[in-house]
Amino acid sequence: MKPRMNFYQAAPDTIRALSALESQIQSSGLEQSLIELVKTRASQINGCAFCINMHSQDARKRGETEQRLYLLDAWREAPLYTDRERAALAWTEAVTLISETRAPDDVYNEVRSHFSEAETVNLTMLIATINA
Repeated sequence: MKPRMNFYQAAPDTIRALSALESQIQSSGLEQSLIELVKTRASQINGCAFCINMHSQDARKRGETEQRLYLLDAWREAPLYTDRERAALAWTEAVTLISETRAPDDVYNEVRSHFSEAETVNLTMLIATINA
């Protein structure tokens, strides 16, 4: 698949700013495994084959199992994810599909029961960044 444009060439300052945000999120204290699950799930929702492939590979490099990656799009029915991961995945879906979900209070409240305020901001920015 040929890209329509080279973002790095067309707007290098913007891409550098986005990369700086990504670096900040990576060092925010969120677990690397959680970060990769969120990136992969958002990419699944967005239907980005390139992104799914890239983030699945990154997750594998960080020790993620094939089974958890295979079942990620059915995480609600799979007993392989922690409550914290489930809250993050639900929030990922709510934020990624915000025009449909309106980020419901029950999903937000579940996130807040597993994540501090700062972690919730970092998680939300992670989701926004992967959807950018």
